[in-house]
Amino acid sequence: MMKEPMSIEGYDKLTEEFKYLLEVEKPKVAHEKLVAAALGDRSENADYQAAKEKLRFIDKRLFYLNKMIQNSQIIDPSLHVHERISFGSTVTLVDLETDKEEVYTLCGVLESEPENGLISVHSPIAKALLGKSAGDEVKVRLPNQIKEYEIEKIEYKNIFSLKKNIRTKSDFSFH
Repeated sequence: MMKEPMSIEGYDKLTEEFKYLLEVEKPKVAHEKLVAAALGDRSENADYQAAKEKLRFIDKRLFYLNKMIQNSQIIDPSLHVHERISFGSTVTLVDLETDKEEVYTLCGVLESEPENGLISVHSPIAKALLGKSAGDEVKVRLPNQIKEYEIEKIEYKNIFSLKKNIRTKSDFSFH
């Protein structure tokens, strides 16, 4: 099984969601299902069906989170010298065709927000960048084109200081 690199904060969020679903949400929905079941005919009972469906979602999510937790590889990028691009590096690239700057931060799959420049280490751009240094040129094979970049700068910025969508308990619930 492939290791899933993630930051300490990313791991903490993962375990927080897992615990919340297991200890709060699942028992609550199981209770809703029991109450609905007591109301009689289950085949006609929308509340019962809804609770059953919610439980299925919760169990699937718990299974997924558990796998991610088991395979997690916690990396503290603040401890690394970002001379070469690695997990947690924030990279400034120049598109050699358009001369435009693009900035990406390499993070874990559950931490990624591509729209905010946070890209998974498994993405094509990240894979092409890993191990490279400032001044290097990189070719990135995208689905319908090949892009060429020059690496302008590599630095460290905390992944969670760049995130715009941090999940909270209300996001963990199934409504």
